[in-house]
Amino acid sequence: MQAQVYKIHSDFYYVKNSKHESFVCKLRDVLKKQKIDIVTGDFVELSDDNNYIVERLKRKNYLLRPKAANIDCVLVVSSVKEPDLDFIQLNRYLAYLKFHNINSIICINKEDLELNLEDRKTQIKNIYEKLNYKVFFISAKNNLDLDDLKDYIKGKTVALCGLSGVGKTTLLNSLNPEINLKTGEVSLKTQRGCHTTRHCEIIEFGDFVIMDTPGFSNLKFDFLLPEKVIDLFDDIKLYSNECKFANCLHNVNIEGICSVYDNLDKIDKSRYESYLTFLAEAIEYKEKISKRSIKEESLNKKTGHRISLKISKRKREISRNTQKQKIKGEENEIYRV
Repeated sequence: MQAQVYKIHSDFYYVKNSKHESFVCKLRDVLKKQKIDIVTGDFVELSDDNNYIVERLKRKNYLLRPKAANIDCVLVVSSVKEPDLDFIQLNRYLAYLKFHNINSIICINKEDLELNLEDRKTQIKNIYEKLNYKVFFISAKNNLDLDDLKDYIKGKTVALCGLSGVGKTTLLNSLNPEINLKTGEVSLKTQRGCHTTRHCEIIEFGDFVIMDTPGFSNLKFDFLLPEKVIDLFDDIKLYSNECKFANCLHNVNIEGICSVYDNLDKIDKSRYESYLTFLAEAIEYKEKISKRSIKEESLNKKTGHRISLKISKRKREISRNTQKQKIKGEENEIYRV
């Protein structure tokens, strides 16, 4: 029987079939040995007794963090206040999802706290609607302006992502008050929320299929080479082809050399700052793997077509000292005779 994983807790996998029947399963040992990762959203094949997952079926897509699969789109939730809107963090999520070829929707929550709401809406829409992102402004706590968002996500498997405290759980409670999930307050000192969602879970109600995910803030582009970061920014890449150097990373501030720098007046400041931030992380990653490869190379020696581990200098010295002591010992024995 085929089913979909809707929650994972410890070593137990909670699955639901097409008839909405639920089962609690464990992973077959052979899958563990093959290191096949099962995540929330995966479609799986169950054993005859429905007690074990015996196969993971083909995925439509996959996110490493938060671990999730087979998503139609991701609702990136940010708040306009408490905590204040962080454009670099918002761009981080959008770039990360673009890397995974997953459609993103922007949801700006807590609009009731913004005094200059119309100006704020215009600013945000001018940045992101030009990049073909759908942008919704809501107040989940006060049930304001939710209808358009509801209509857009109906019938889709939608994952929620965003920093802790932006109101993801409150939004779920607003979409379906019967859920009544626990929400947390934002710290006045750090302007950050506490984690109320502990694991990924698919929640179904009416026409909605929502994947709730834990909030996280330490996502870094430490898995990507620097020259690939530009592919995550269509608005910056648009001006990148006229650079004087083919390998330009568009982080030089010399007029006439980098065409991106020459067109900074046409690129939103927060988008370019985000690009430079992610680029620095990718450069750090490249330097780290370069050092690692040099270290690995120094530990290996090539003899013909064979590669073998080098004996460290310290061990060679110890070995030579042992040989010298042995020779001296033999000489002393000769003199004694």
